[in-house]
Amino acid sequence: MRGATAWAVRAAAGLLTLVGIGHTLWNGVYEPGAALAFGALVAVGELARSDHRGGAAGHPARGEREPAPLGSAGALAYALLGPDAGQPTQHGVLQTVAVVVAAALAGSVPHVARGRGPALDHVARRVLTVAFAAVCFQPLYHSGRLEDRIGQGPFLVLFLLLLLGLSALCDAVLAAALAGARTGRPYGALLRDELRAQLGVGAAICATGVVMALGVAVAGLWALPVFSVPLLLTQMSFHRIAAVRTTYRQTITSLARATEIAGCTPPGHSRRVAALSCAVGRELGLSERELTVLEYAALMHDIGQLSLVDPVPSGATAGLPAEEARRIAGLGGEVARQTGVPAEVAVIVERQAEPYRDQPVAARIVRAVNAYDDLAGGSRHPGGSLAALEQLRLGTGHDYQPEVVECLARVLASGGRAGVVPVPPG
Repeated sequence: MRGATAWAVRAAAGLLTLVGIGHTLWNGVYEPGAALAFGALVAVGELARSDHRGGAAGHPARGEREPAPLGSAGALAYALLGPDAGQPTQHGVLQTVAVVVAAALAGSVPHVARGRGPALDHVARRVLTVAFAAVCFQPLYHSGRLEDRIGQGPFLVLFLLLLLGLSALCDAVLAAALAGARTGRPYGALLRDELRAQLGVGAAICATGVVMALGVAVAGLWALPVFSVPLLLTQMSFHRIAAVRTTYRQTITSLARATEIAGCTPPGHSRRVAALSCAVGRELGLSERELTVLEYAALMHDIGQLSLVDPVPSGATAGLPAEEARRIAGLGGEVARQTGVPAEVAVIVERQAEPYRDQPVAARIVRAVNAYDDLAGGSRHPGGSLAALEQLRLGTGHDYQPEVVECLARVLASGGRAGVVPVPPG
């Protein structure tokens, strides 16, 4: 079902693109100056788009969902363009789609040359969202009903904002559906993440699109570079923020590897726990911010072992007495705080050994996944991974939350066998 949804979205976008380009080639381009100006704006936005993917376990963070905000704003402005310096325009829905797609492809050429072309799902969303906005606006404008019923005053601004709000909602619905087909995460959690993201950069894109369309209506195409500068500067700031996030995650990964270098834990243990914890968190419907915190805590969950005089055999804390496990977790929380990670990460690290009813959700996940990897990750359990899961199930009365254990079993089953969960790059 999820694969069919993704296929349907991509097929609809592809068909609409072919129809739009064919219609434009057959009938010619209306207002070629305006088409060239808006196309250049979309192309510049694509040229400046971000290629960072710094979210939890390789997924884009909230601020990086829209890699080309300037291109999106220019595309939406062209979809909502009425007059040009007081003169009526004739371009319609199909020409809007054709110009946006052609400009986006032109702006993506340098990225493709570097092996970082735009994701197919992102292109499909762009096409369908712009087409939705154009369908809602262009027929009303060309028929004259928009001016007759709304006019050119403040009600027009409110109408355009309403249309862009609906377009943002359409984009969020499409993004959640495509992400669900790609990752298997619950649709509700994905839609919630997308709607939260729309409140940030999405609101800026919508506002800039409205201002561009109204500015061109009054001042002509010279308004485009004036109103695009703030969003371009914002896009450059996002690049720097994304680079900082990537560096921050790499630093935490390096700190987590200190336990392996010191011989306290087996090689790859912290990264396996982090990757599997994020998979379980997605299955449970955690938001992206919660997944990022979970990933950081899972990477650092064993860092308290660096403070021990006598190391734990093989680094396996799952079999330790409860008091000793809590002591090591407390030491880990203190070390985590000294590294400057968010306070909630340190809380998860220090509470991972408590009874699950006293833990936050992320700590429950880390405890269960760590115990599984201790038992099965190094083939230390005589019965293998299935017996390790059964041992976790036996501890669901006090140590492990039953829902987390069953979710872990589903994640492992979807991977085919234990150990297939992807490990973040070190």
